[in-house]
Amino acid sequence: MRSLYRRQLTMMVSIMLVSFTLLAGAFMLLSYRYIIGETRDSVERNAGYISSFTSTYYRRYLTLDVQDEFYSSYVATIAMISNSHIIVADPAGGILYAAAPDDGYGYSFENSVLPEGIVSEVRSRGSFNGMTNLGGIYPERRYVSALLVTNQIVGQPMVQGMVLVAADASNLSEMWSSTATIFFFSAVVVFLISVIASTLTSAYQTRPLNEMAEAARKFGQGEFDVRVEGYEDRGDEVSALAEAFNSMANSLEKVESQRSEFIANVSHELKTPMTTIAGFAEGILDGTVPPERERESLEIVVSETRRLSRLVRRMLDLSRLNALAESTVTAQETFDLTEVMSRVLISLEAKITSRQLDVDVQMPEGKLMVWGDPDSITQVCYNLLDNAAKFAAPGTTISIQIAKKDGKAHTTIRNLGATIPPEELPLLFERFHKADYSRSMDREGVGLGLYIVKTILGGLKENITVTSEDGVTQFHFTLTLA
Repeated sequence: MRSLYRRQLTMMVSIMLVSFTLLAGAFMLLSYRYIIGETRDSVERNAGYISSFTSTYYRRYLTLDVQDEFYSSYVATIAMISNSHIIVADPAGGILYAAAPDDGYGYSFENSVLPEGIVSEVRSRGSFNGMTNLGGIYPERRYVSALLVTNQIVGQPMVQGMVLVAADASNLSEMWSSTATIFFFSAVVVFLISVIASTLTSAYQTRPLNEMAEAARKFGQGEFDVRVEGYEDRGDEVSALAEAFNSMANSLEKVESQRSEFIANVSHELKTPMTTIAGFAEGILDGTVPPERERESLEIVVSETRRLSRLVRRMLDLSRLNALAESTVTAQETFDLTEVMSRVLISLEAKITSRQLDVDVQMPEGKLMVWGDPDSITQVCYNLLDNAAKFAAPGTTISIQIAKKDGKAHTTIRNLGATIPPEELPLLFERFHKADYSRSMDREGVGLGLYIVKTILGGLKENITVTSEDGVTQFHFTLTLA
């Protein structure tokens, strides 16, 4: 596996090498052109001076006496000032005179002849410019500029010789050597700085990722209390990732807690009736329960068996609803909400009457068509009205109100009874949750009714809220109008 550090380091080194190569190449090319240009202008100018002076000397004396002190001093002075070699040759390329700074630096020009190619180019084009060693006259290449020496004889131009100025080109090599040295040391320094910077930045970036990977491994081992901390103030993508990771960890911890609580609640709800059934059944079989109490014991066994049946049925309903919620349940058909509520009221009539409750119903006179699953909404209305009848104080009134507002059907179910503590309200829709005040009153309940209500409405993208103040408990939910 290639680490982020190696990838980042490789990328930075590659960018540096390419950048320094391009910069060094561009700098050396520009420097070469600049120095060559300066050298060319200088030697061409000096060659022009010597050519003009030699041409004038020919016109005045009709011959060239290279031993003439006046001529030789002039040429030597220019050679000294320009730090260049000056060669005067006849039209065929034979060297007649040569002057160089510091006595020629050991070069010998006696009986030397210029290369035929250079002589031909000078005679045909009138000049020559370029890098050459003059056919071995110089052991190194020099920049040479050559011009013809001409005069008008009887109205016709006549070539009387040629002049060459050879400049030392070693400064180019020195410049390239210096550039290479500067480039090398600069590249080494920048490379070291980049390695250090890459190491620090990679560690800065990968440390939280490694911590998250370690935390994820601990999650796999069942440790859900691990968090990635210390990156809240970074303000970058890693900070956002750490925040999202911690949020996921909180969710996983909550899910694990709910799972454990679910198993504990199911175990508790199953254990109590099963223990009761087993106890009375064994009592009847071994004679512990007297014959005159057998019927009473069997009634208890039947009651607990029905309770188990209701618990299993609710759990099956819950499993079905969770499966539907995962597949994103949406409104399926239209139905009349007032008709559904009326049927539910009729089915609960016996229970409402047994508790001496009154019902105050405020619904539209005509049909109120909404979107949803009529069977699921029937279960919602039944669970809410059943809870209202179960926990309402005897002789009080249950209020049912359905109204249209902003494209929604708003349903409110209200009862009078014990006030639910504020800290209990957010927990009412949890699985197997039953408020402490209701445990003795609701032996038949299993704590899944309101959770099923919340699940059904959540699958339909609808809301449900609950309030409880001064003995008035109110549930309110919405449905989309058709």
